[in-house]
Formats: sequence, C-alpha cells, structure tokens
Amino acid sequence: MNSTTAPRGKRGISKAVVPAAGLGTRFLPATKATPKEMLPVVDKPAIQYVVEEAVAAGLNDVLMITGRNKRALEDHFDRAYELEEALSAKGDMERLRRVRESSELATMHYVRQGDPKGLGHAVLCAKPHVGDEPFAVLLGDDLIDPRDPLLARMLEVRENLGGSVIALIEVDPSQIHLYGCAAVKPTGEGDVVRVTDLVEKPEPGSAPSAYAVIGRYLLDPEVFPVLEATPPGRGGEIQLTDALRELALRDDDNGGPVHGVLFGGRRYDTGDRGDYLRTIVRLACEREDLGPEFRTWLKTYVNEELRG
Repeated sequence: MNSTTAPRGKRGISKAVVPAAGLGTRFLPATKATPKEMLPVVDKPAIQYVVEEAVAAGLNDVLMITGRNKRALEDHFDRAYELEEALSAKGDMERLRRVRESSELATMHYVRQGDPKGLGHAVLCAKPHVGDEPFAVLLGDDLIDPRDPLLARMLEVRENLGGSVIALIEVDPSQIHLYGCAAVKPTGEGDVVRVTDLVEKPEPGSAPSAYAVIGRYLLDPEVFPVLEATPPGRGGEIQLTDALRELALRDDDNGGPVHGVLFGGRRYDTGDRGDYLRTIVRLACEREDLGPEFRTWLKTYVNEELRG
C-alpha cells in the first residue's frame, strides 16, 4: 500500500527533520564561531552520526533547521572539490572516501529558523518542506548507537499503530525534571506504551512517571496546526511536548494517538559536557583502528591517577 492509498494515520515516512539552530551555550567558547553540531565525536561531527542514523532507517530526505552562523553545517554535507583533488593527487583514497561520504549520505535541504522560539517552532519551520506527510524528527544532541536501531523500531510501531511515536527512556526520578515526561499505560507489547499525558520539565515531585522523552519523534502532520495554535510554554518557548500532549488526546482520524517506544539501548548525550567527553572515550575505545592503543593508554592513565 503506497502513500497515496494508505490511511492518513499509517502513511509511510520518507523525510527526516533535524533541528540544528541552537546556540550551544553550554559549550562556549568553543561554539562562539563553530556550531555545536559540528563538534567532533572522535573524528566525525556529531551531526553526521544523526544523519547516518536517519539514512540507515530508510529516510534519505533530510531537512536541517539552521540559524545564524550555521553555514558550516551546509558546507560539511556539500562537496569539497579542492580538498578532494588534493587527496586524490596524493593517492590518499581512504581519506578521500571519508571526505566524500558526508556529501553522498542523503538529499539535504536547509531552512533557517529566524527566531529561536523553541523546538516546537523549529519543527513548525519544516511545514513547507514536509507538507501533509508524516515525518521524523531527530535531535542532534542525542546519538543512538547503530547497534540499537531505535528509529527502525519506532517506524515499525507507527506502521502498525499510526499516529505519532516518541522515544522514552526510564530515568532516575531525581533527573526527570530535566526532560519532557510522559504519563503512559501499557499496550500488548512490552516495549510499547500508549501516551496519555505529557509534561515539559515537571517540577520536582510532580512528574507523572519516570519516563523521559528523548530526541526521536515520528510525527503526524496534524502536529503543524496544533503547533500554530500552541502558545509559548515552559521557558517562554513553543514546546513540542505541549503539541504532542494535544495529539495524545485525539483518535487516529484526527492526528492521534501518541505511542512511546521504551528504549533501553545505548544512547549518548552530546549536549552535556561530561557526557560528551564520555561519549568520545567510549566510541574511541570501540574503534578497531584506535581502540587497542587507546584502551592501553587509558588503563595506564587511570591506574596512575588512582595511585595519586
């Protein structure tokens, strides 16, 4: 069944939206002139991992929501002819392959978010490109290990149940105030829940659960008129969480329902400085070309530190 004949709620997804307009203030001064999404995770910028994840799930049409001083994002996913010619002249075919890799990943599109009015507003900027189709949203701060194909599972759930699908992780109750939080009820599948309510960064002690929303969403296009009518919420910004709360109350003929996939796999939060450093160490240790030597050095370093 193709997208022209499928019921509205179960049409296939082919487009991914990647909001990348944030200022990256937690990483200043490194992000004063460099987009935070371009900070390297070992030897690739964080944003490339996100685009690779979308492509691996079959989403080859990627719209990036950018802002001022984000031109480096476009350059990274474009051809670099002078660099390619220099590498080719040297016979450095391995580096040439890696340089070309980013420009051949997907069909890339870009639109600027004029004012930083929140994630909901960034998603709304995708409306002219997405139109009346369901679509994925991937946040650049969350990297999902390719060995744990969360997005593929979410696409499967949406194909079966329709509506919108969000990714959830269980966090320590003391940390839930840092996230959007979902109230849920079980379904017939162990890793799938029905979302009944959502709260953006609940006050301590008021969270409806310990299930936190992380940066992967599959959204019904009905989210656009809901976002257009959503007033600024937490932090004075238009919150995607508030729009999803509205959709969670609807049936499948009107943009609902909202389901959550409970994710217990490997996730790396590169938006936090400490987690960013831990991500680099973990991924470097697992690399065949870097891991053996790096792990040996790391063990020596840690032992020396423990000895004082």
